[in-house]
Amino acid sequence: MNLCSLLVSDTNFGRNSVLALCSDVPLPAHLLGLHHHHMHLSTLAFRLQQLHICGCKSVTPASLSHLMSHTYSLRSLNLRETSLLDDALYAFMGSSLEYVNVSETMVSGTALAYFIHRNPRLKVLKAMGCSNLHGYKNHAEINKCPSKILPTSNRSDEEELFHELSQTCILKEMEFGWGFTPFSLEILRPSVRTLRVITFGLGASLGEHALTILPDICPLLEEVVLKFQVISDCILRSIMSSLRNLKVLSLCYCLGILTSLSFQIRMPNLTTLRLERVTPGMTNDDLIILTRGCSSLHDLSLIGCMLLNSDSQHIISSGWPGLRSIHLEGCGKVTCIGVSSLLECKALEDLLLRHNGQGIQRNLIEDAASKLPLLRTVSLDLCDTREGGFDTPSSANRFFLSSVKIACCKTQRCAFKLQNSTACKMLHKETIVLEWSSKEVRTTIVRERV
Repeated sequence: MNLCSLLVSDTNFGRNSVLALCSDVPLPAHLLGLHHHHMHLSTLAFRLQQLHICGCKSVTPASLSHLMSHTYSLRSLNLRETSLLDDALYAFMGSSLEYVNVSETMVSGTALAYFIHRNPRLKVLKAMGCSNLHGYKNHAEINKCPSKILPTSNRSDEEELFHELSQTCILKEMEFGWGFTPFSLEILRPSVRTLRVITFGLGASLGEHALTILPDICPLLEEVVLKFQVISDCILRSIMSSLRNLKVLSLCYCLGILTSLSFQIRMPNLTTLRLERVTPGMTNDDLIILTRGCSSLHDLSLIGCMLLNSDSQHIISSGWPGLRSIHLEGCGKVTCIGVSSLLECKALEDLLLRHNGQGIQRNLIEDAASKLPLLRTVSLDLCDTREGGFDTPSSANRFFLSSVKIACCKTQRCAFKLQNSTACKMLHKETIVLEWSSKEVRTTIVRERV
């Protein structure tokens, strides 16, 4: 009866669950007299303060609207990858939200602006992958809005949204993709001055100037994540030299050319570095420069650094002996003669090695578990084994290891075949997942890569 938090992401939470939350139940004595005017006071949904149903595909748009009309006390709401539409945002009557995630949904800028107007305490807003945020309001959309706070302006949906944000909220964390432009960043200056975390993804088009002046607009940033953006040495040097509080830097699948000049700036506070498909020209010399400039790393992810080799292992383990997470994928020949130096990072909890050279020893999993007292997760690829497979440890010999993921690939002939050659490519087929509990080991085959 005192339920205030419901975290059920990626489950079958659906219509029946919504009906249960929105049904009348006996009211606890300490709530008698509070909000007595509210028609949904006697429902569990009314008292929820935290609701996370991210990825729950069974919830229909109508059920979501029904649920939102009964919630009032929410402070944290995650609707990512649900069938969320504007009606559900218009139905929400609460005004205490501090965290909202509507990423990968079909909400419009008009509806989100109305939603934000009602929740001035908002500190975290995540709206990545919302392709309906940009565009111009039509009369039908305006008429659906319960409040006439937005109607007379000729601004586009996203302009209306960012103007409302700048006037209403002081954000600590922000995620945007489609519809975010340099003009959006300028509008948001008043509300992002104290921003700590920022993420720009697919659809955001900031350009070199906006990313270069990002440290001036958001000087307190501690985490910067750029996905599918155009970057350069100039941008990266501006971020790394100006944001002295930066702890997390993640560059994923970005366009542009980065050279060793980008990493010659000391960042002693940086703890997490992800360079994924952005530095194909990185060499061992560049890696040494990184170890000197970013000496406090705990988490390292390198993907697509094709010029690295087996010597890179020693550079990583000697330069960052305290690493807790190492992800190396598509990195040349890093594991072509096995894995030994990486096991000198005694604090490792998470180890991922995929497509780095066919040389990993068969007994790596058990060997790593015995040498790394904190190791919890290992992810490998059958393409990298030199003996055709990996030995999996018994429950007695797994130590503290809790999960192992082994991805399998298949060869597929490329449609574009060069003359006098056979062009093939490797495709991920499935993943074998082993999970240990205190009593047993469970093996699952997932028909995709995890």
